[in-house]
Amino acid sequence: MSGSNEAWPEEGELLVCTVKSLRENGAYLTLGGYGEREGFVFIGEVASGWVKNIRAHLREGQRVIAKVTRVKKDRQRVDLSIKSVSSERRKDTLQAWKNQGRATQIMRVAAERIGWDETKAEAISNEMTEIFGTLYGALEECAINETALADNDFTGDWMKVVTDLAVENIIPPFVEIRGKFDIEVWGPEGVHAIRDTLLAAESIATEEEEITLTCHYDGAPHYRIDIKAPDFASAEGAWEAAQKAAEEKMKSVEGTITIERL
Repeated sequence: MSGSNEAWPEEGELLVCTVKSLRENGAYLTLGGYGEREGFVFIGEVASGWVKNIRAHLREGQRVIAKVTRVKKDRQRVDLSIKSVSSERRKDTLQAWKNQGRATQIMRVAAERIGWDETKAEAISNEMTEIFGTLYGALEECAINETALADNDFTGDWMKVVTDLAVENIIPPFVEIRGKFDIEVWGPEGVHAIRDTLLAAESIATEEEEITLTCHYDGAPHYRIDIKAPDFASAEGAWEAAQKAAEEKMKSVEGTITIERL
């Protein structure tokens, strides 16, 4: 096993491991995320059922997902199980590992473009991870919402570089954009006309295209419009349609509407 200065995994943790060497009774695996620290998986924990020949299931250099079953720091030992990891959790863990690698590469490119040294890049990455949960999650939020970093109190010209790289390299599950309606009605229709105008804007959302549009009261006469869509093209199309619907509805009442894209 590797030296005692490295961090230790927690029991129950799922790790992306690499098969380092094979033995008759099991295999030594390098623990991803823990430097050169190794763990051991007994032959009975490699696969369900009886494993006659471990080489029929594992090969040196192979990447596997393993669960930490026991940690004995005094003996410098980590026991692992491969068979106890379900196919779903194996897939999720591997995807998270790939996402983290992609996020690290994006931040490496950003650092080169901005001129950060390694210490600065690591500090910003750690701060983004602390706020968003994971570095990939932070970049995914940037791809979804171009103001994600500013909304979380980050400042600096570097944000545009990171956000542009996120938009270029990450395909998010959805994107969000925001606009604002300032609506004033001085005719007898009053608040009913404002409600009808906002409902007209919301009516452009379609389940088939997976677009949602919601209106929020931000204090008279301001109303925030949030749009969620599969991609920016769809979101911008919805925003244009919402503007037209609202403007058309306001033509029939005494009042004004001012529209702004945020």
